[in-house]
Order: sequence, then C-alpha cells, then structure tokens
Amino acid sequence: MKGRSRQLFVPLICIFAIVQSLTAQEPKADKPKQFIYVLRLVPRLYADSAWTKEDNAALARHFARFQEAAKSGQLILAGRTSEPGDKTFGIAIFEAPDEDAARKFMQEDPAVAGGLMTAELHPFAVALQRKNP
Repeated sequence: MKGRSRQLFVPLICIFAIVQSLTAQEPKADKPKQFIYVLRLVPRLYADSAWTKEDNAALARHFARFQEAAKSGQLILAGRTSEPGDKTFGIAIFEAPDEDAARKFMQEDPAVAGGLMTAELHPFAVALQRKNP
C-alpha cells in the first residue's frame, strides 16, 4: 500500500480494533446473573441425633435438586463446611435471570422450604475459576 491509501487504512484498523474490544466487553442483556446463597442449619438440627426421617428425606431432595441444577448448568458450585453444629454452613453459587428468579430458586430449595436450613441471598460474580484438567 502506498501514500494516501496507507494513511487511511492504518487508522481504520485501529478504530475497528477499539470497537471490537468495546463490543466484547459489553454485557449481554439476556445473560443470566450470578447469585450466591448461604445456608445455615436451624438450631434443632445441630446434633446428628435430632435428625428425623422427614429431615433426611428433605435433605436428599435438596441434594437431588442441586444435582439436577448442576447438570442443567444453572448451578455453578455448591458445598458446605466440615464444622459441627452452629459453625457449619453451605453455599450455592448459581445463575438466574434476575433477583426474583434467584430468590424463588433459593426459597424452593427443599432444605429451606422444609425448615431444615435458613438461607440468605446475595448478588455474586465469579471472578476466577479453575479450569478442569
């Protein structure tokens, strides 16, 4: 390329690169938002001996629901601490279209709906995530 053509081409390439960079950074409107909810056992269940068959069944439904949500891609991560009684807590990091849908997902958790656990919802953003080997 010579002369005037080259002078116009280089700035156009730079503008194109800037526009592509800005477009890539814009969040998509239909992209799900991330949330986390923290689960805590109700005090009556601090002792293992206090668990009833109904409590264990609700806990099994809670785990099965998380398994399904993980398979569908909605649940990013779920887990709990390994501490006893009042020190233990669990978390669920998941995606939902908005806060209302996130709150509904949390409130319909069988462990929450069944009164085994309390839950607290927070907006969340995964910043770093380990790649699978």
